[in-house]
Amino acid sequence: GAFRQLNSATVVDEEAVEACLKQIATALLQADVNVKIVATLRSNVKKRLELEDGSGINRRKLIQRLVFEELTGALSPESRKPFKPKKGYPNIVMFVGLQGSGKTTTCTKFAHHYSRKGWKCA
Repeated sequence: GAFRQLNSATVVDEEAVEACLKQIATALLQADVNVKIVATLRSNVKKRLELEDGSGINRRKLIQRLVFEELTGALSPESRKPFKPKKGYPNIVMFVGLQGSGKTTTCTKFAHHYSRKGWKCA
């Protein structure tokens, strides 16, 4: 929806960009994405758009590329440290997946791995 409206706009001005980013932010918030992440995404896209705007690139494609790069950057593993369980504390791990994707098997292997190392698994 947001990019379709952006592509159908005759002129991609500040108002069209703001409307596009608002729709993207609304969709992310409805999908329970953290408010701080959404605010950071919006501000980063705006900053980068100001920096790269005069480079002669199609503004519609530039906005789409910037949004894509910010979304993938927020989800990339480089931005977070890997989880390391601590002994003596309850460590909670959530496995998510579609039906038949192997959640139960993975949970069993995970628990077996840590129980062999002397951890207590529930």
